[in-house]
Parts: sequence; C-alpha cells; structure tokens
Amino acid sequence: MKIGEVAREAGVSVDTVRFYERRGVLPPAERRPSGYRVFTPAAVERIRQAKVLQELGFTLDEVVDALAAHDAGGATCDSERWRLEAVADRIDARIADLVRARHAVLRTLEDCRAGRCPLVPS
Repeated sequence: MKIGEVAREAGVSVDTVRFYERRGVLPPAERRPSGYRVFTPAAVERIRQAKVLQELGFTLDEVVDALAAHDAGGATCDSERWRLEAVADRIDARIADLVRARHAVLRTLEDCRAGRCPLVPS
C-alpha cells in the first residue's frame, strides 16, 4: 500500500503516517527503488490501535511502549493493566487540578460581584 492509501484507510494524514514511522509506532516501511514507501495492510490496523490508545489518554511514548510489549509477545490484560491504571491516575490528577482551578475562579467571581474584583487595580 502507498502512504496515501494507508493514511486514508486509517483516517489520518500522510504527515501522521510519516510521524508515526519516525516515532516507532510503525515499523520502517520498505522502499521501492523510487524511494516511495510501501506499507502492508497491517500498518492501517497499527495506526488504528495507536489512535485508540491515544484517545484513552496514552502519551505517544506510552503508545510506542505498549505496542512494543504487544509485539514482543506475552502481553496480556493482566500484564498490561498497569498502563491503564497509570493513565487513569494521570486523568484523576488533571481533574483534581481543574476542580481546584474552577473553585478559585468561582471565588474570584464572587469577589468581583461584591465589588472586590482582583482583576482591576484599585
């Protein structure tokens, strides 16, 4: 498959396919004598897997590591669960930060409504 076909089938841009190849999400593609990349249909599924992991909150480095563990064989739900737990912990921390920020904004808004707006110098 040509890179454009892979991108279209996977629902990403050609630049994303190139980026994923550079970052190790995809194995290096074979090259024709003309220099054009040639991918197998497995590249489409690999990109789809990477997108699912990213949508779950995995960083690109975590995606690469998880796919490498899968490629090495022996990866199971039990052996890989820690990855999802780490993502959930990170999301929980972000939610807590957002809740704190929201509370601070609401307190400031109350001050503004009471004529004590800290955004306007006295």
